[in-house]
Amino acid sequence: MTDCPALPARSPLAVRQTATVLDVVVPVYNEEDDLEACVRRLHAHLTATFPYGFRITVADNASTDRTPEVAARLDDAIEEVSAVRLEQKGRGRALRTVWSLSDAPVLAYMDVDLSTDLNALLPLVAPLISGHSDLAIGTRLAGGSRVVRGPKREFISRAYNLVLRTGLAARFSDAQCGFKAIRKDAAEALLPLVEDTGWFFDTELLVLAERAGMRIHEVPVDWVDDPDSSVHIVRTATDDLRGVWRIGRALATGALPLERLRRPFGDDPRDRAVPGVPRGLARQLVGFCTVGALSTLAYLGLYTLFRMGMGPQPANALALLLSAVANTAANRRLTFGVRGRERAMRQQAQGLVVFAIGLALTSGSLAALGAAGGSASHGAELSVLVVANLAATALRFLLLRAWVFPQAVHTAAADGEHQHHETPGSTR
Repeated sequence: MTDCPALPARSPLAVRQTATVLDVVVPVYNEEDDLEACVRRLHAHLTATFPYGFRITVADNASTDRTPEVAARLDDAIEEVSAVRLEQKGRGRALRTVWSLSDAPVLAYMDVDLSTDLNALLPLVAPLISGHSDLAIGTRLAGGSRVVRGPKREFISRAYNLVLRTGLAARFSDAQCGFKAIRKDAAEALLPLVEDTGWFFDTELLVLAERAGMRIHEVPVDWVDDPDSSVHIVRTATDDLRGVWRIGRALATGALPLERLRRPFGDDPRDRAVPGVPRGLARQLVGFCTVGALSTLAYLGLYTLFRMGMGPQPANALALLLSAVANTAANRRLTFGVRGRERAMRQQAQGLVVFAIGLALTSGSLAALGAAGGSASHGAELSVLVVANLAATALRFLLLRAWVFPQAVHTAAADGEHQHHETPGSTR
């Protein structure tokens, strides 16, 4: 795997000292009819609205029609336009090539059909120039977006983003909108890790950026579907699902060196030093509470299901056992950042000990309820179980932190101290 440098803390760009602040890439394949109108419209918009130097780069993906001739003619006619020819197809390949060679501190791309209203371009790149964000994407699925497209494409887009949210825990709302921007320093760190060269390229880029702790800014856009789009929907969807599986497997096994990309101490508010609080504790509490909330919902659902066919005690034990195994695995990966299979079985065994403590608390609560009120209602049982689980939660976190995953806590503390000494004053 290629080594990648750690990113510096975000800072505003020195735009007044930079000749070309923004490089907008337009990847094309056999677009001889639409290319010139697109580039001239984009150039006119940037000239009228963008206050800094810019460049438009036409990236030709091995076109077989007159697209290279049109691109060359635009290169000659307009000073801010350049043309790049690639002998292999692939939108991702075109973006990687141009972004890697560009000297602009802000890199963007948009589809040649200009389906996205160009008035969103300045709001897209402004957070990158100011230092607020690392990447920015146009979204057609936010509340403020105005979108015109058929039900088929609407369903496919929402279904795909649902797959990303459930399969890869992605938090961004729209991976496929052809309207994105990234800071050059972020691109330099991420591009060596992105494997896809086709349509899945920018989705993979976003997933890795999010997992590396980078900030993604979303801009609601006005978007009108191009009925003449040449995108092969079925083939693209199949390739995207293969990409989701590949990335999900790599994240699950810890094969991606995302820790190298994380920013210095102080850039994430959850990691800032709080007097009397150990480093990393705030982040672990956030992860633990998130996993705990989901585990509790799963536990209550399982208890309700099992209660239909058995008594309260066996239903409670079985539901707690299943949710405990999932809870330990989730906390291992998400809360304490432990990857790989080393010590996994031992940690699951320790997690079962913690489960036994929770079982004792909840079973004891159910027994006390039965002794006090005879035949209790299902609602009363659930209420008692919720209170007992809350009492067990604090103890569970302490045991996980101090006994099950102590090496992860010590490593995080050591890393925090190392970053603190190497980057004094890095908090903003």
